[in-house]
Amino acid sequence: MSDLVSRRNFLASTTLAAAAVLAAPRRAHGMLVAPETKPFADWKMKPVMDFSRSPYAKLRQVPVAAVTVTGYWASRRKTNVESSIPSMREEMVQHGRMTNFERMQGKSKEPQKGPMYSDSDMYKWTEAVGYVLQSEAQPDLRKVADAQIREIVAVQEPSGYLNTYYIEDRKPLRMQQHTQEVGHELYNMGHYLQGAIAYYRATGDPTMLNAGIRFVDDFLLPNYGPGATQTPIVSGHPEIEMSLIELYRTTGNKKYLELAGYILHGDTRWTIKPSAIVYMYCGIPFPQRTKLEGHAVRAMYACCGATDYYLETGDPAYWKTLEGLWQDLVKHQLYVTGGVGARAEGEAFGDAYELPNARAYGESCAAIGNMMWNARMLAATGEARFTDVMERALYNGINSGMSLDGKLYCYRNPLAFEPATGDVIRNPWYDTTCCPPNIERTFASLPGYFYSTSKDGIYVHLYDASEMNWHLEDGTGLKIVQKTEYPWKGDVELTVSPAKPHEFTVYLRIPSWSAKNDVRVNGKAVDGAKPGEYLAIRRTWNAGDKVELAMDMAPRLLQANAAVMEDVGKAAMQRGPVVFCMEGVDQRAQNQGLNLSNLRADLKGETKVRFEPEMLGGVVVLEHPGRVMTEQAGDLYRVGVAGAGENTATMLTLIPYYVWANRAPSAMQVWIPFREA
Repeated sequence: MSDLVSRRNFLASTTLAAAAVLAAPRRAHGMLVAPETKPFADWKMKPVMDFSRSPYAKLRQVPVAAVTVTGYWASRRKTNVESSIPSMREEMVQHGRMTNFERMQGKSKEPQKGPMYSDSDMYKWTEAVGYVLQSEAQPDLRKVADAQIREIVAVQEPSGYLNTYYIEDRKPLRMQQHTQEVGHELYNMGHYLQGAIAYYRATGDPTMLNAGIRFVDDFLLPNYGPGATQTPIVSGHPEIEMSLIELYRTTGNKKYLELAGYILHGDTRWTIKPSAIVYMYCGIPFPQRTKLEGHAVRAMYACCGATDYYLETGDPAYWKTLEGLWQDLVKHQLYVTGGVGARAEGEAFGDAYELPNARAYGESCAAIGNMMWNARMLAATGEARFTDVMERALYNGINSGMSLDGKLYCYRNPLAFEPATGDVIRNPWYDTTCCPPNIERTFASLPGYFYSTSKDGIYVHLYDASEMNWHLEDGTGLKIVQKTEYPWKGDVELTVSPAKPHEFTVYLRIPSWSAKNDVRVNGKAVDGAKPGEYLAIRRTWNAGDKVELAMDMAPRLLQANAAVMEDVGKAAMQRGPVVFCMEGVDQRAQNQGLNLSNLRADLKGETKVRFEPEMLGGVVVLEHPGRVMTEQAGDLYRVGVAGAGENTATMLTLIPYYVWANRAPSAMQVWIPFREA
């Protein structure tokens, strides 16, 4: 009992860094209690990931509530709040996600519905609401979420256990080895904790978080772990690791960090099949990993948890492994859209350079996991290479996952598509509906990824019309206003206004895709801007100082490594952070009865750029010279040279990849065959 009590006691001596300017949460019997006198804003001013006391974090995120976005992402986030989150709630109710909780209270006679991981759908949805409430007051939405939380916590058992699937005849299966490997018990609780933390940081209401603490303190810690009388743990689907570490950051209870470290290390008392170790991306010490393999989402989430562990412990073995895995990602496994996961079978990574297009899986959750991992790597280093990957995933592989009206979702995000196969790529619901609420929580939390502070200044990661009101780590108030039409235009004006004249450094990200860059401070040129790095501008800043950044927005034709067999002889087009694609509905050749496979891009052609305000929510459209190749009908194979047949000049029309499949069903491809002249 003394061990259990100690687990419930939060570190009384814990204090936040000066930059946090927050009081420690009050506690009673190990539980957090609602604030009695603290203003509401105190509970909003926490970031997505709280690195304020992480000793190996170079950067600390700025809270969601400190940044107001008014530009490109404002419309996507508005759709998220007004359309996606409400409609997804209705879908989840209609598909029994809430009746699973209600029947445990005797309020419903419906049978259990959905897969074993269905509870996590509600938890991710709650997390999305938490981030929305950090940005703006939404009384009706909060009312719905509060009621849902009460229904959820009401079914928690006296032991602390909380799960609607492993009850009744499935109760004996709880936390058995096979269940831990495939049953998602701890995956569900991981998402529960993340949702509870986000909601607590938005509202100060600890109801949901207290129930999560009870699960860990009363059910998990006494019974499962490395002790001789404890049952081993294998996470099965990594997620619990990063949530336990964020719980540690929230409460100060080091037991949660230690438990995460134990799970990341694995437990040799259980023998796990090698194929399961690959697929689950857990079950052996994380530092033994040498490449990305297995289930893509599991691998990305495991990397997130391992990076969180490094940020708290500084374990060099973890960093060496993380750096090696990141190099594997960008050299062998990363789609041009920022998506990951080549194979539908196992939703898995393929071999090095195995990046098919039409068969690409590219699950939305995996792209989100990719962004989450790189955000943590960025915090550890302050290096722009990680921000570049974040941005690539965000604008393309994540953004494509939600339709423009916010009610349809892509589970997979291929780079080529043919509707004649009968596949419907955007749907309002999936029985495995992990991706929709995952996208919703990402868009809701997005302002929290724009900036970070460091000991000597402020880092500017993402560009969009916005206003930040926060402070430096020494407590000096700071306001930054961005004026820009990014991502359609490359000019950004930042007005930097400290509360008083103050010397510090503004770290300005120069994207790797921008070959030519012009930076000016109050009209005076600043040298040293290098693609793929942060430009450090140190000076005494005064209110109203202006930084102007002009980036190179010339469209670029990209070619893949020759080892990527599917892309040999093909090119993709990117302008700024946005990757483009062809949809059949836009091509003249489509009206001639031809398909996209008949089109070729002229490699040396000049691309024309135009903005279409009424098209697909307002997008830049590219026109590039090409040829229509009219192949002769006949045998499957023939004697001759590639490209034989008549050809005529045409203009290829390309739209941003993220807006494809928002009109009539149509063929699509990102990688386009090219001809030299």
